[in-house]
Amino acid sequence: MNSHKNQLPRVFQANLARLYDRMIHPVMDSMPYHGDLETGETACLDQFLDRTKAMVDNYTLNEAAKAFVLTLAGVFERQLSIWARSIQDAGLADMTRLRGYESLLGGCAKIAGIDLACDGLGNELTQMFVVANVVRHGEGQSCNRLRALAPQLWDDAATDYYDLLPGTPAASEHLRIRPRDLIRYIKATTRFWGLADPLPMAVTDPPYQNE
Repeated sequence: MNSHKNQLPRVFQANLARLYDRMIHPVMDSMPYHGDLETGETACLDQFLDRTKAMVDNYTLNEAAKAFVLTLAGVFERQLSIWARSIQDAGLADMTRLRGYESLLGGCAKIAGIDLACDGLGNELTQMFVVANVVRHGEGQSCNRLRALAPQLWDDAATDYYDLLPGTPAASEHLRIRPRDLIRYIKATTRFWGLADPLPMAVTDPPYQNE
């Protein structure tokens, strides 16, 4: 009989996949998006309102994407914690020293024999967590770290996004999370658990394609 520990990675992978397939992707796909946003003087009130609506639509889409990264990161971190506890309870390793996401990630990967450097898996999972911290806290160390880790998540020259907050612009408010980023993160999290899965027919290359 398979142990509780051995079953967990497959359950975790399935739960993440369902979360993405049933909620994240349908919601993101249903939200309106506009390409280049028009600015400047308008000819009438209706044109002004249409342009304003387009700005709000794109801003809201980005807010939804950021919230979904926070959700994915939270679920994945909780899964790591549960799996570490199962390892500890099985007497296979001392996991009590692991504190915080990156420590948990590294410790769980070592136990599972996962090379986080392979194909940038560890980078993707770390980036997801740092994005989640920026979504939580805004400006600060995490924002500075993310700008160094993933400068491509910022595009100050973009014409499809405008910060709607008044006052001095904040770098954290110009963080852009696009559908392709969500795909990277769901692929990384589900791939991690596929690689950790010791059962037959483990899915180690989840079928998520960048858009």
